[in-house]
Amino acid sequence: WAMFNHGLAVGMVREAAAITTQISGEVIPSDKPGCVAMALREPVGVILGIAPWNAPIILGVRAIAVPLACGNAVILKASELCPQTHGLIIDAFLEAGFPAGTVNVVSNAPQDAAEIVGGLIDLPQVKRINFTGSTTVGKIIAKRAAEHLKPCLLELGGKAPLVVLEDADLDEAVKAAAFGAYMNQGQICMSTERIIVVDAVADAFAQKFAEKVESMPAGDPRDGNTPLGAVVDTQTVAHCLNLIEDAVDKGAKLLVGGETSLNVVMSAHLVDYVTQDMKLFRDESFGPVVGIVRARDEAHAIELANDSEYGLSAAVFTKDTARGLRVAKQIHSGICHINGPTVHDEAQMPFGGVGASGYGRFGGKAGIEAFTELRWITMETEPGHYPI
Repeated sequence: WAMFNHGLAVGMVREAAAITTQISGEVIPSDKPGCVAMALREPVGVILGIAPWNAPIILGVRAIAVPLACGNAVILKASELCPQTHGLIIDAFLEAGFPAGTVNVVSNAPQDAAEIVGGLIDLPQVKRINFTGSTTVGKIIAKRAAEHLKPCLLELGGKAPLVVLEDADLDEAVKAAAFGAYMNQGQICMSTERIIVVDAVADAFAQKFAEKVESMPAGDPRDGNTPLGAVVDTQTVAHCLNLIEDAVDKGAKLLVGGETSLNVVMSAHLVDYVTQDMKLFRDESFGPVVGIVRARDEAHAIELANDSEYGLSAAVFTKDTARGLRVAKQIHSGICHINGPTVHDEAQMPFGGVGASGYGRFGGKAGIEAFTELRWITMETEPGHYPI
């Protein structure tokens, strides 16, 4: 996970460097004779980037790289859970030669977060904010920024559905679902949280997937010999167990998992027959637990996928790629992968969600739009003629 974080973060820096020659404008034909009209993109000033702990290098770099490439100064508000990691990112940019004051980091104690973040948003020098984190905190940041009419880019929570249709390659779907649900112990905004399988193949998929999940033990990450390791804290374990207990009490079946003591090493859990009245269907787990939801047919699967306030990532599995594209277009999400996992990120792609998953896009040309100001400038080349 650390290697993946570092590798993608390096890619993000390289992509940001390439973007510097892609910040283009255009000449727009004017109705006024002799008027040359242009649209130009310019830096906005200071960008406040607020990054979380779960993918610390990736998300810390993402918060500042493109803003810097667009000519802005940046302040990285470090996560309270990994301030030294986020501080090292700033050290690396300073060592690379960025002038003093252009790349900055602020850290704080957890109990001071609201005051520090609020104060940073209120600073007149800060012109825009990007935040990656929970939907609850994202709403607070958006409201505070709105008081100053400051635009935000918000990448928030998710409840990603992975839809398995009756003509899917089940082995491929199982591999993608396992990676999407349990990579980094499910602590990724794109993590597969709901596996929606049509009835025709639900039993076969559940059996294959359960066998896969049982083959992935959890252990001390310092030993480095198990695919699953530690979650961030004991509250995550308690939250996941509460979701599982609620589902089982309402009729779901626990296929893999069992007793888990309240320490930070939590085994993979798989729950079948999850329905819409269960917390596990709606609440983001952000841990190593995923539910199988059974759908009558394609239309019902799409309906279930869209029955969520979130809309970040999604996936659909089918051997008919045209069908996959048709289904993908009907799923309400900022990202959808056909025959691939819900967890997929590349530096040049427009990354972001809809609904409670936020708004705005990181990455590529979308990032340029997020971190520049579009200005209209005209130049007169002929004598003016006015009515007065």
